[in-house]
Amino acid sequence: MAQRQFKLPDVGEGLTEGEILQWLVAVGDTVTVNQPLCEVETAKAAVELPSPYAGTVTELLHEAGTTVDVGTPIITIDDGADGPVPAPSGDGAGGAGGEIEAGLIGGAAPGGRTAVLVGYG
Repeated sequence: MAQRQFKLPDVGEGLTEGEILQWLVAVGDTVTVNQPLCEVETAKAAVELPSPYAGTVTELLHEAGTTVDVGTPIITIDDGADGPVPAPSGDGAGGAGGEIEAGLIGGAAPGGRTAVLVGYG
């Protein structure tokens, strides 16, 4: 089973941290892609973060009320896949050979843009 960690994204432009206001899931819950995981407040707004993975929540890495730096893992989800999750390459593109499948976060999107949000495009 592959454990995948979701890191706090930069939900604004150039923000460095966010406060986890509340968790909308608990350990043991089954989640789907785009299902809201938690509500995060930044200097600009309060937003719900959608899950980039489907699977079972195995760990909430921070309590509600905790301020977390962007890029810090906040939740672990077991996606049910066999074997380890491929490590991202050094170029930040992720996956084998650094290529990301079209339509996935960080991959190509319609119009030659890069998908940066779940559900983009």
